[in-house]
Amino acid sequence: MNSEAAARKPTVTVQQMLGQKLMLDLRYYCEEPLAAGQCRKPMTSLPPALATLLRDYHIGGVILFAENVQNPQQIIDLTTQLQAVAASQDQGLPLFIGIDQEGGRVARLPRHQSTSFSGNMAIGATYAAHGTLHASAVGNILAKELLSLGINVNFAPTVDVNINPLNPVINVRSFGENPKMVAELGGAMTKAMQQQGLLVSLKHFPGHGDTHVDSHHGLPRVDHSIAQIRQNDLLPFAEIIQQVNPAMIMTAHIQFPALDSSVFVNKNGEEMLKPATLSRNILHGVLREQLGYEGLIVTDALDMAGISQFFTVPQAVIETFAAGADIALMPVKLQNPNELRQLGVLLDELSQAVNSGKINKAELSASYQRIVKAKQPLNTLARPTVETAWATLAHQTHRAAELALARDAVTVVQGEHALPLNLVGKKTLLIMPDTSKGMVLQQYLRQLAPESGEITVISLMQLNLDAAKKQIAAADRVIAGFISPMQSLAEIGGMDDLARITNLAEAYQKQQRYFYQLLEYGAALKKDQTFVSLRSPYEISLYAPLVQRSLATYAYHSWQDAHNQLASPVYLALAEVLLGKRRASGTLPVTLSNTPTALADAATSSHTGSAKHTSLLTSKP
Repeated sequence: MNSEAAARKPTVTVQQMLGQKLMLDLRYYCEEPLAAGQCRKPMTSLPPALATLLRDYHIGGVILFAENVQNPQQIIDLTTQLQAVAASQDQGLPLFIGIDQEGGRVARLPRHQSTSFSGNMAIGATYAAHGTLHASAVGNILAKELLSLGINVNFAPTVDVNINPLNPVINVRSFGENPKMVAELGGAMTKAMQQQGLLVSLKHFPGHGDTHVDSHHGLPRVDHSIAQIRQNDLLPFAEIIQQVNPAMIMTAHIQFPALDSSVFVNKNGEEMLKPATLSRNILHGVLREQLGYEGLIVTDALDMAGISQFFTVPQAVIETFAAGADIALMPVKLQNPNELRQLGVLLDELSQAVNSGKINKAELSASYQRIVKAKQPLNTLARPTVETAWATLAHQTHRAAELALARDAVTVVQGEHALPLNLVGKKTLLIMPDTSKGMVLQQYLRQLAPESGEITVISLMQLNLDAAKKQIAAADRVIAGFISPMQSLAEIGGMDDLARITNLAEAYQKQQRYFYQLLEYGAALKKDQTFVSLRSPYEISLYAPLVQRSLATYAYHSWQDAHNQLASPVYLALAEVLLGKRRASGTLPVTLSNTPTALADAATSSHTGSAKHTSLLTSKP
């Protein structure tokens, strides 16, 4: 650039740099003023007030949720509107448009219109037989589908090493408990996504795998030694940084006293350890200096209780920027006109923090330059079109890859000698979490074994315990599936769903009690029983004594296809194994416990993080 051109280049202001460092949640927006937290109208088209806000404050990115993404036309219209606002800013930088499309337990795009796969632990279950095959395929397809819609950042993969059976929020979002395997699979998925041009964010640094508290609800603490942290928690991040150079890494709202034992006073006047998100020792010292990471550091959502319970919004953002974070994710709620001024107030306080030296101006400039550098490749991405999106989303080759993963993941944990099941002339009772899950398994069993006898479905959501026991007594075979642990806020969406998750907890606990009682009753009658773990396989330890065989699928989702028929690669793959049409080749990527009572006690309290931390990794099945 010559001196004349340099002189014409506009100076970037502190406000512009700070705006680029914010990534906002636009999940809900109501035009009418409402009390905080009352708006539940999905934001599916950008309102003028929000467009003005994004432009005037030079906002660098947004994160979308399931409520924002309804169909290809609407999604592309929305992402196009968002990028038009970014283009109208003085800097003209493209917008980061992010989403949590991990696959499996956490997937935001409509499952009937996109390919969501069975998730990371299912991929981990295929590792022994297939190596990184499925991790690469999943990464490649997720990237193609997101980019076809104008979404350019995926907050995935999760590379936490899940070594705690009581982990309520990670579990099957992890590839498994072996750090080297997690690193290899996470690296393969990252490489595949980034080769397509999608920006990837590893999470949750420095590791969320050994927690029994969900950081949406509280502030977890990991008391690992430095050696444990290096060998377990940090290893996947370190190896992927060296081999793949991920565009982003997301922080964890977790205390790691071995990495940072410094304390400060929170907004309640209490002295506490700094969580990783606000720790300069961890973000700058460990991630930047020790691991040599040069990409963008993005916080986990700052509205989560692990942060918001202890820090004001400005305090949290100022502290995380001072610690070395490049992007603050979801710092303020902007759900109705009354709340819009909060963004200006926040940016004014951040500017004051720069002026006072709380946020180092040279580091602010360096962070801004990292953001600019990361955004440059986004200018070369193809502009999304509805025709391309429809031709890409859930393409038949993508659905074939989804089914291949589901098939390769099915794991027979107990009783392989007791397979296949013969349903001819038998009364088979399916006990499932809800009617749709029972119906889709029933559908595939009947399709694959048309000579089967009567197949009846019981839903745990509308359960009459006495009537269910009578059905068990009349049945020849019982196939029972359960989903443990209960849904987390990460899965449903976020902190806006706190009341909903609290209401779900009581129903879940009741279902789990009834489910155990029914299997116990069937065992007492010496019924032929099969247990299917539909999410976290740790629960197999609890039910194994009551059944002849146990299987794990790591996922449970289904949807209605274009012909209004239930479809699910998971239940098709399960039915094939149960009936001997296909041999299961999956292997458990985690170790089960031989002390299942702790799992039973914890299962009803994991949503609040009240379960005691107990090591259950004592033996393999």
